[in-house]
Amino acid sequence: MRLGVLDVGSTTVHLLVVDASPGATPVPTASHKRVLRLAERLDADGALQEEGVADLLDAVASARAVATAEGVEELSGFATSALREATRGADVLERVRAETGVALEVLSGGAEARLTFFAVRRWFGWSAGRMLVLDIGGGSLEMAVGRDEDADVALSVPLGAGRTTRSHLAGGVTRPRDVAGLREHARAVLAASTARLHEGGPPDLAVGSSKTFRTLGRLTGAAPAREGMHVPRELTREALEELVPRLASLGPAGRRRLAGVSQARAGQVVAGSVVALEAMRALDVERLSLSPWALREGVILRRLDALAPLLGR
Repeated sequence: MRLGVLDVGSTTVHLLVVDASPGATPVPTASHKRVLRLAERLDADGALQEEGVADLLDAVASARAVATAEGVEELSGFATSALREATRGADVLERVRAETGVALEVLSGGAEARLTFFAVRRWFGWSAGRMLVLDIGGGSLEMAVGRDEDADVALSVPLGAGRTTRSHLAGGVTRPRDVAGLREHARAVLAASTARLHEGGPPDLAVGSSKTFRTLGRLTGAAPAREGMHVPRELTREALEELVPRLASLGPAGRRRLAGVSQARAGQVVAGSVVALEAMRALDVERLSLSPWALREGVILRRLDALAPLLGR
């Protein structure tokens, strides 16, 4: 069957359409993305500004039209940190439902971490053993560890690439003292939150998922996307140590010209690299395998598992 999942994140609204059936790999057939930067469009009270609400309604309606044109049989929608943290976010969600017909489920940070872990487990399989998964979004960093399909520990901390750019590197000019301040901030947040992830000992496999980690992998020599999702890719801490100061020194225009860095993410790539490096340090990880599957695929796979009895599997 053809499924669609609509991800309303801090930076983008992204529709992914897949052909899927229980027990089979979901095959992407279409992708529709719009950059909204919702987390940057909050008023002094933390509510989404009316212009932002109007753009969100338009983006969701557009995504639903694409889903219909693509023959999507079931469309699932979810929202992450931007709407989760916005004041009066429930009112915005009700307007979206009433005016577009799309009901968005707000995921907690823990649910994000667990769904991402589930997708990564399905990608790498049981042979990966005890697995640690890191995922950097616009608003938060998700971390999860476990041996099974459901993580033993799943955490979310406010170290997203967009959030930390706004708090420490606003304006795009990355002075050494600002980068140092972000590193110190990330270390403090991680020191207070990662002890539970260490309890079972080192993982057999550490994985990075999400656009941020894939971008950092590409910048440190991983294969480009055009070579396909099945090509093994990785990110090392040593390479990231060298990348952070290089990215910071380039300036906004230079970062936008880098191969593999999208225009939507260019302004956040320095903060993303700092958070990634400090997370690897805090968790004593030297090397991350990179997963093409993350939160959206986790939502799809969970839905397929729920549908399996109805589809005769």
